[in-house]
Amino acid sequence: MKKLPIFLKQYFWDVDFNKLDFERSKTFILKRVLDRGNNQALKWLFQNYTKEDIKELILTTRDLSAKTANFWADYLHIARNQVPCLQKPYSRIQFGLSS
Repeated sequence: MKKLPIFLKQYFWDVDFNKLDFERSKTFILKRVLDRGNNQALKWLFQNYTKEDIKELILTTRDLSAKTANFWADYLHIARNQVPCLQKPYSRIQFGLSS
């Protein structure tokens, strides 16, 4: 199990950092660092994961902020209409109405 460097611990305050696995927790790690990481964290990310890993995440997740998704879509030359977290919800549920 490949361990994460200690300087990334600040981004994983809500989980047991020592139990994060480089490969098994890849999606979680990518989301956190892309959304909240500083230059050092992003440099580490690009040294340890491929652009394809990052691109796949951007094209499949709805769990990034719009600001983050816009930035990475531009950086990776991905059309915004292909980024799920930038799309409107499929349907809005109207509460309080009887069916």
